[in-house]
Amino acid sequence: MREGKGKTGGKARETRRRIIEAAGALFVEQGYGATKLQEIADRAGVAVQTIYFVFRNKPSLLKEVVDVAIAGDDEPVPTMDRPWFTEVTSAPTAESALTALTAGTRRTLERVAAVNEMVRAATTTNPEIRELWPDETDPRYTVISTAVKALMKKPGARAAIRTEEAADITYAVLSPELFLTLTRDRAWPPAKWEQWAYDTLRSQLLAANRH
Repeated sequence: MREGKGKTGGKARETRRRIIEAAGALFVEQGYGATKLQEIADRAGVAVQTIYFVFRNKPSLLKEVVDVAIAGDDEPVPTMDRPWFTEVTSAPTAESALTALTAGTRRTLERVAAVNEMVRAATTTNPEIRELWPDETDPRYTVISTAVKALMKKPGARAAIRTEEAADITYAVLSPELFLTLTRDRAWPPAKWEQWAYDTLRSQLLAANRH
């Protein structure tokens, strides 16, 4: 874990946090390409040179914005080692695992859905961004499929559906695109989205007569 050492370390970490928050807000508001580092510096209350010193360049800053949005903090702890994910895999029943999965996904999407949309738009006009995430297995699918594999082995899971199909369905229902369509475009409260996602996946993944 990255811990600040004394007052200097704590100040540096706070500066880093302010830069990431300012960059994330401006990237979403204005777009990655349209946002200047000077604007980020002004909002964060730092010098542009500080951004270069801490993050080296704008693409590296973007990657940090995405990583922090996914995790919820700047600790180098993988998603599948996070408490909410452990709650999914250690749940005693498929039903309780699904409850934990939809709740944990909602908290993640509230932070990352708009950032994800911004990155996809930026990638079309900024080729250097593609190099930040090499072509490999979608990390979101890896997280979802791992959760679903654990869920489908628990009491109460629907026996008639293949695990791979269950993972695909869950990946689609819990997508950031669908989350934004309902919570932003259709103004659903996130709690309503969470209940809808749970109900939709319950009908697909759990055995009949579950409540």
